[in-house]
Amino acid sequence: MKMNKLAAIVGLMAFSVLTACKGTKSDAEIQAAVAEKIGPIPGVMADTKDGVVTLSGSVPEDSLRTSAETLTKSTEGVVSVVNSITIAPVAPVLPPPADTTALSTSTDTQIKSSVDMLIKEYPGTKASVKDGVITVTGELSAAKWTTLKTALDALKPISIDASGLTVKK
Repeated sequence: MKMNKLAAIVGLMAFSVLTACKGTKSDAEIQAAVAEKIGPIPGVMADTKDGVVTLSGSVPEDSLRTSAETLTKSTEGVVSVVNSITIAPVAPVLPPPADTTALSTSTDTQIKSSVDMLIKEYPGTKASVKDGVITVTGELSAAKWTTLKTALDALKPISIDASGLTVKK
């Protein structure tokens, strides 16, 4: 009778160990699953060790950083996430070389009129136009800068100089 109880206990322990081992994902499997989930987010990389996933890289806005972390945390087998992704605002466009006479498609007056209407929607920013170059100064969030930049690009200036603009997260 004691032998039967001992055999039952040993069998139950062996079953528990085998079941626990079978459910554990390897780092390679976790890495592949995370890579598939965060693949659509450009600039983000992941490294997995002992189920801990470290995210790295650079994205233009915090929402992408948060999305990468959320997707990684929802991946089966992930023990924890270290989010080392940095926020790097869209780089300002520098003006082209001085010879721009043939490139200008609108006069400064036409561009300035449109820029003045657009810039009213972005308190804390100013813009000027000279020789087909729009110069933007002030302070904006990364998302608002992206929207404003798209609208300014639609005016077809020679270039947009945002070197005097502070872009916040």
